[in-house]
Amino acid sequence: MGTRGRQAEAARNDLRLLQAAHKVFTTQGFDAPVSAIAKQAGVGMGSLYRRYRTKEELFQRLCLIAMERVAEAAEAGLAEPDPWAGLELYVRTCVGFRSGALAPVAGAIEVTDEMWRTSRRATELADRLITRAREAGVLRSDVTTLDVSLLMEQFSRPAPDGEQPHVKERLLAITLDGLRAPGVTELPGDPPSAEWYEGRWGQAP
Repeated sequence: MGTRGRQAEAARNDLRLLQAAHKVFTTQGFDAPVSAIAKQAGVGMGSLYRRYRTKEELFQRLCLIAMERVAEAAEAGLAEPDPWAGLELYVRTCVGFRSGALAPVAGAIEVTDEMWRTSRRATELADRLITRAREAGVLRSDVTTLDVSLLMEQFSRPAPDGEQPHVKERLLAITLDGLRAPGVTELPGDPPSAEWYEGRWGQAP
């Protein structure tokens, strides 16, 4: 096998590992052994450890990918000319890939500089999307970017055993309607702060 063939195979193995890790961690819990990931991916433990020396490295990579996908979803939303359609696309996309599924590891792993940079880029894009929808009068004026992020995090939790497939779609439709302007019920308390949100993951640089 040539160099390109080996690189392609390594890339495929890495993708299988990441997909398997996400499935194992979000269904079996974050204390699941790495052997379960290797088994799910259909690769040997040696392949796993050559790519990720520790479970923390694996978590860091998974979190980074999730942040990158959130940024891409926000960019896709901004590309939509209609502010509400763009916001809805962003929320549905992030809920679809369970963008906040790894939130429970907050504070348990070191956040790399690349993770902070990617997270802030995703937040800046989401801010633009939320601000545009608010200024267009389609999003209630008291909803913040962090409100939306935390909402999507709630939808990222594993579904209870036996839950019907359409239940999440029903709840998401109800929630999206609740975001629409002007809003009926006054939101209680102050909105979540960026300092609190980032503080869950550790001290920001």
